[in-house]
Amino acid sequence: MRVEEVTADAESFTCNAYLALGERDVLVDAGAMAGVADVIGEHTETLDAVVLTHQHGDHVEALSEVVEAFDPDVYAYAEHEHRTHALGDGDSVAIGDEAFEAVYTPGHADDHLAFVSDATLFSGDVVVHDDGAFSYGSFGRTDMPGQSRETLIESVERLLARMPAGVEHMYSGHGGTYHGDVRDVVETALERAEKREPKYPE
Repeated sequence: MRVEEVTADAESFTCNAYLALGERDVLVDAGAMAGVADVIGEHTETLDAVVLTHQHGDHVEALSEVVEAFDPDVYAYAEHEHRTHALGDGDSVAIGDEAFEAVYTPGHADDHLAFVSDATLFSGDVVVHDDGAFSYGSFGRTDMPGQSRETLIESVERLLARMPAGVEHMYSGHGGTYHGDVRDVVETALERAEKREPKYPE
């Protein structure tokens, strides 16, 4: 499975949107970059589906543009005008060449899902490899209204319990991609979250 970060050249704030190319060409999150459909079109003529980790604006602002250009199926946990398939905890979804399990991971967002296969994790914002706060294991912010550090900690624990031992590719909503011992990165993020310290101290 080949994965392209189609928002890599964005000049405005967006999440990382990933195009997984294979038996089934699937976009994981649409991002918030104008012109993202053109970038997708450089890699494939057809887009089978968009799978959303959650519906914060930086993950879905460009969804209408993508739907208009490719008319894909849209999978999401929560209702959305473009959603064609509801996803819940434990559901299966094909992304690229791999079968993924949806893991319900709220805390950063009430509708958050992570997607894990035998080899790959699309983690959205629940955990990331690196960001402005930490390198090699960070976690989604929980200081905004409606967010919960305690719920996020439970979500990361759930994700670890469902993650196969051999996962070696991590594509998160922000920061860089990572190839290696993904479990160790996620465990490091959990340890940091459990300290209950502010992620971004004033």
